[in-house]
Formats: sequence, C-alpha cells, structure tokens
Amino acid sequence: MPEFPGQQSQLDPLWQAPVLISVILAGEGLAVVLTLATGIGETPLIHFGLLSLIVQWVALLTLGWLYLLRKPLRRVRPAHVAYIALALLVLASSLVSVCAWWVLRHFWSLPEGEWWALFVRFLGVSVTVGLLGLAAIQNHLRAQQLAVRAKQSELQALQARIRPHFLFNTLNTGAALVHERPEEAERLLLDLADLFRAALGGPRQIPLADELSLARRYLEIEGLRFGERLTVHWHLPRELPAVTVPALSIQPLVENAVRHGVERLPHGDVDVRVTTTPEHVIVRISNPLSPPDGTASTGHQVGLNASQVRIEAMTDGRGSVQTQVDNGRFIATVRLPVAH
Repeated sequence: MPEFPGQQSQLDPLWQAPVLISVILAGEGLAVVLTLATGIGETPLIHFGLLSLIVQWVALLTLGWLYLLRKPLRRVRPAHVAYIALALLVLASSLVSVCAWWVLRHFWSLPEGEWWALFVRFLGVSVTVGLLGLAAIQNHLRAQQLAVRAKQSELQALQARIRPHFLFNTLNTGAALVHERPEEAERLLLDLADLFRAALGGPRQIPLADELSLARRYLEIEGLRFGERLTVHWHLPRELPAVTVPALSIQPLVENAVRHGVERLPHGDVDVRVTTTPEHVIVRISNPLSPPDGTASTGHQVGLNASQVRIEAMTDGRGSVQTQVDNGRFIATVRLPVAH
C-alpha cells in the first residue's frame, strides 16, 4: 500500500502544547454545557466535576490512540483518517462512560434509567462534535485540493510560454553541431526528447534518481551550447535515497541556475549536491550571482514557484523549496521528507 508522507504533518499538530491546551479548554466548555443541559441532581458542581473528568478522559484517550497509530495512519488517505478519528472518539466515549458508571454507581446514586439517559446524551454529543469536525476536515481538504489544482493550472500555463525558448535555443545548438559534431548533435536531440517526454507526460511522481537524470540531460544540452563557459559539479551519495518527487520539479531549479546565473557570466558553474538526514533528503542547487550588483536575478520565478507548489502539495507541507544568497552564490534548497 502506498504511503502518504504528508499525513504525518496533519497529525503532528495534535501533540503540540497549544492544541492540547485548546482540547482541554474545549472539554471544560463541553462539560459546562452538559451540566446546564442535563440538570441532574442538586449538586451541579459535583455533576460538573464528574462530567469534566469523563470529557477529559475521552479527549486524551482519543489523542493517545491517534498517537499510537500515527505510523500506520501514514498509509491512509487524509479523508479516511478523519473517519478513523471519529470512530476512535465514539469508542473512547463508550468505554469511558461504561467505566464511569462502573466506578461511580455506588457513590453517585441515580436511577438506572437516568444513567442510560446520561450515557445516550453524552454519546450523542460526542458523535455530533465528531461529525462537525469531520465536515470541517473534509471542507478543508477539498478547498486545499482545489487551490492546489488552480495553482498548478496557472503555473503550467506560464511554463508553456517559456518552454519554447529553451526548445529554440536547443534546436539552434543542434543545427550548429550537425555538420561539425554529428555525434553530439544526436545526443542533444535524444536528451531533448527525454526532457519533453517528461514534460508532456503530465503531473506525476517519479524517483529522485530519475528526476536528477532529467536535470543531468538538461545540463548536458546546455553544456553543448555554452561550451567552456559552463562547469557542472555533481555531489551525489553512492546510493540515492528511495524518495519520489513530482516530475520536472528539480530540473526547473537547475534551469534557473543556468538562465539567471551562468548565462549572464563569462564563466560560471552549477553545483548540485544531495545529502540526507534521518528526516529529509536535501537537494541543493547553487550558482554564482550575476554582476554587477551581486544580487539574485529578479526575472520570472515560474520554475521556482512551480517546484515549490508541487513539492509542498505532494508532501502536504512537509517538503519545501527555499532560496538564499550566501557568499556570492544563489542557492535553492529542496527538502523531501523520508518515509519511515
């Protein structure tokens, strides 16, 4: 079964202090509402204390189960996780209610029918709260998907306008090589075919090794065009991690390094470096800044934005694309989460 690495990011906030405090306060508010609504007994403070204890146990027990199941839940779609959380909430409500009856039946004298009525009301409130939360999560996911699709459509439309420039430059280079260096012209056309095959294949995920291979083909094409003006440095581990990326998400960053760096210099280099941590695979692409002011080019950011949106969408925010200027070089850093 495929993993959904972004799922971890959706559950991780549940264990943070602000969320836990909010859950506790919301539970106290629910206990107050139940105390005012039921009107059982002549000691509302005791009633409130008991309901508060039950509500907090239900909330913390549900969060505890979700925490224990966090790793298996990475393999479950976000919408299905919401249903699982609702089922755990109902199960926790039933279990805590039965335990409360078993412990308190001798200390809090209520007719048996009142115990059942209290149990049914409490379970009904839990189900209602869970369904409202489920609806909110589904609306959030639907809005997020629509936003991602709209952004991808916009970026793909913009990319469609800039790809012909690369195509024309490459064809001109190939035409210049046909008579003098036909073997290199043939290799250029084969590399170009691979790049456009990937571009026309539509949105999809491919192994990191394949994406880096596309970037290498692009740099080989540009190497034929720029000659000695372009130097490429590859720093790759002996074995690339088995992570996936959206097709043509790293190659545009390499393209930016050439177009906004090397192309503006008498001589420049592109440095591609892949490192790993226990949580991330990190891909860094750097190039020298163009003169005269030593700042990054302010040209279009289509390639950068496209990579950022697609990687964040694929990983539900756990992955990222960040840029910085350091020691006279422009650096684009891609962080990809490692599935455990």
